Amino acid sequence: MAGKIACFVVLCMVIAHTEALNCGQVTSYIIPCLGYLRGTAPLGGCCGGVRNLASAAKSTPDRKTACTCLKSAAGAISGINYSKAAGLPSTCGVNIPYKISPSTDCSKVT
Repeated sequence: MAGKIACFVVLCMVIAHTEALNCGQVTSYIIPCLGYLRGTAPLGGCCGGVRNLASAAKSTPDRKTACTCLKSAAGAISGINYSKAAGLPSTCGVNIPYKISPSTDCSKVT
């Protein structure tokens, strides 16, 4: 599984290398949440990463990139509890303009 995550991170970095915010960065912010989102670990340091991601994604293009990366990760990593993923910003006290879900339309993010 770690190999899949590493491959996903590298792939996202290659695809989004011209963006101010890229999938590698987004993944590094949310990787501490993986255990929580799978129900195998407490929330722990997850909220720090979520807050850092929200701070890093200030512009509309960065928010769209973050949305696209999170959507891809939510669909690619098995065992994710989508209810927990969708509630993560609220749980961590962060406002983001989209739902973390494989069904989110990131083209509508402002």
